Amino acid sequence: MKEEKDYIQDISEIRSMMERSSKFLSLSGWAGIMAGLYALAGAWIAYDIFYFNPDEVIYENLSSGSTSPGIWKVIILALSILVLTIISAIVLSSKKATKKSEKLWNATSRRLLINLGVPLVSGGLLILILISKGYIGFIAPFTLIFYGLALYNAGRFTYSEIQTLGLIEIVLGLISSYFIGYGLLFWALGFGVLHIIYGIYIHYKYER
Repeated sequence: MKEEKDYIQDISEIRSMMERSSKFLSLSGWAGIMAGLYALAGAWIAYDIFYFNPDEVIYENLSSGSTSPGIWKVIILALSILVLTIISAIVLSSKKATKKSEKLWNATSRRLLINLGVPLVSGGLLILILISKGYIGFIAPFTLIFYGLALYNAGRFTYSEIQTLGLIEIVLGLISSYFIGYGLLFWALGFGVLHIIYGIYIHYKYER
């Protein structure tokens, strides 16, 4: 009986070693929570301070054939949120990796970054094209869809929950494509609320 328990323990240890070598497990739940808070704050600033109303902006762009100057404030705000999110993710994940005596930058994290980056860059370029053509209403849906694709693609190299989050983001983006006028609300839900829920879940499941 004791030998059988030893075999089971050995198999568990081997499986754990293989998982650590093939998956990036230093993603921080707190990084997800912070990203969600940044997104909710950004959505509030866009709506309450910049007076960003998707319905009005869409109408103005389609009628004038040009991009409203106000949209660039929102774009700069979104980019600022992205930078804050990336910095938070790197800092918190680095602390987690150090605590586990692991390297943040390795072959697995490189594969993760590549699989995450290709859909994000492709989506970003498409969104720039949409902005230049005045199709502002599709910015929020497309960011959700391409972000979801990126998460699902990268989920093979980290926690499986990332793929689930990616699928939810894709569905949310598709729904947002139908309800164009509520783009900011869907954006806040996808990048704000879902990130906070995901971050809390990851923290309590893997980090406590």
